[in-house]
Amino acid sequence: MNKRKTQNLTYLAFFGALEAVMMMVPFLGFIPIGPLRATTLHIPVIIAAIVLGPEDGCIVGFIFGLFSLINNTVNPTVTSFVFSPFISGNILSAVIAIVPRVMIGFVSGHIYQLLKDRFDTIAMSISALCGALTNTVLVLGGIYLLFGSSYATAIGKSFEALLPYFITIITTQSLLEAVVGMFISVAVSKALLHIIRK
Repeated sequence: MNKRKTQNLTYLAFFGALEAVMMMVPFLGFIPIGPLRATTLHIPVIIAAIVLGPEDGCIVGFIFGLFSLINNTVNPTVTSFVFSPFISGNILSAVIAIVPRVMIGFVSGHIYQLLKDRFDTIAMSISALCGALTNTVLVLGGIYLLFGSSYATAIGKSFEALLPYFITIITTQSLLEAVVGMFISVAVSKALLHIIRK
């Protein structure tokens, strides 16, 4: 039991360090696309949730969210105010930066736990897809509900055009992001679980 606990803590520290490296290396963790930043930081959260469980996945998700808040504060774009209370002056920016990222670990971990006994690889795939889309839907939904008008103004759109714009992002860029993340998450998770289960 102590050996397994130590092993899990080691992996948890590794995933946390990986999030830090991915954030600091340009174009690795955050990839600028227009006013938005595509991200790969959800991938370690999903892998941690599958390999270590939903609780540890949530911890790595919190680290992702915290780094998102920091990155948007020290390296801002025109839309960074939705992720940084230091720019917006509104604590709800921290909610958008952190809560969706914690939910990646929660959703991915619980879906995998629910499905893994019968369909391990399929369970990982569904878990990874749902985790990535959870992040996208909650972030964009939070922006729309809490900062919709300000965000639309910042990107030069009307508020009425914002929802169709977000739907387009979800069905194109974010779906591609989720599929790529799924393949990486499944491959790495299978390898790590094989080591852990020995």
